[in-house]
Amino acid sequence: MVMENISFPSPISIISTARYENATEHKDYYSSLQKSMHILSMVVYSIACLLGVTGNGLVIWITSFRMKKTVNAVWFLNLAVADFIFTFFLPFSIVYTALGFHWPFGKLLCKLNSTIAFLNMFASVFLLTVISMDRCVSLVFPVWSHNYRTPRLASNIALVTWVLALIMSSPYLVFRDTASHSKNITSCYNNFALSDDYNSEAARKLWRMRHEAMIVTRFLCGFLIPFMVILICYTIFAIRLKRRRLMRSTKPIRIIIAVTVSFFLCYFPYHVFSMMEMSKHSSSHELKMALYIGFPLASSLAFFNSCINPILYVFMGQDFRETFQQSILSAFEGAFSEDSVLASLASKRKSRSASEAEIPGV
Repeated sequence: MVMENISFPSPISIISTARYENATEHKDYYSSLQKSMHILSMVVYSIACLLGVTGNGLVIWITSFRMKKTVNAVWFLNLAVADFIFTFFLPFSIVYTALGFHWPFGKLLCKLNSTIAFLNMFASVFLLTVISMDRCVSLVFPVWSHNYRTPRLASNIALVTWVLALIMSSPYLVFRDTASHSKNITSCYNNFALSDDYNSEAARKLWRMRHEAMIVTRFLCGFLIPFMVILICYTIFAIRLKRRRLMRSTKPIRIIIAVTVSFFLCYFPYHVFSMMEMSKHSSSHELKMALYIGFPLASSLAFFNSCINPILYVFMGQDFRETFQQSILSAFEGAFSEDSVLASLASKRKSRSASEAEIPGV
């Protein structure tokens, strides 16, 4: 059975909800492993915080103040905002880990810290899904997109996306809790039973049921279903581009696909280990070892996703030589520019429609 142990919290306490019953049996065995995972976590957190705050802050500044407001700029701005907020809160996680998982910041920040982590995950994947649908619709219906695909519409859709992401992450505002125990240590953990009686069978059953429901919902709504939609949209997009022989002119598409693939690679291992938590044999020594080693690595990889997008914007948007020859500002602006292929498709479709209208009998 997988529970959240107050005495021995999981190495990645913001995202991971792992707690292992009878952990004292292997306390000495896991001690050195935990220390290594703690150090690794703090290193990854620090790198993600430094790169994420500076990189995403630069993206926000460029898309907000240095560029003409376009649909692409709206999408990239919202992705950057989600990552910036998350990485801005990472110092709390660094301090928490450095203090041996003592949370000195109070219950409210405990709830906010966890909620923001999942808000970032849901907002990112929902925005990537919306972007894939936008690209697909733009290619299939270019004339409609040329007339109605506006930054204002994109901003409204992004707002709806944020609301949905907030709804999906709101349970962590309810279930995240703090508890004080031996040695004056306060833990920030998931109290799915909303009870302090961990020996009650009813509380344990409720904890397990809610925990499993959260993991399944998170996997379906925050990963599987969105990526099915993304794959379908980009498959249609690729087929249409191949037929029209326009694949060479789609620089923004390469960036969007790179961002999507990086999100998949960064979050897929985390969801795999989350599902492993629900295993009936999660109390076995072998699975405990896999979770002790794998969960910190998978969670650190998921955290690192929040700082990698600005790097992809620069290096996927153009050739490496051009990147280093131009300023960073120019590189970002080139990455966020509107796709000229879609505009040309709309103009061609309009010209064709006008020509056909002038010919009787067509």
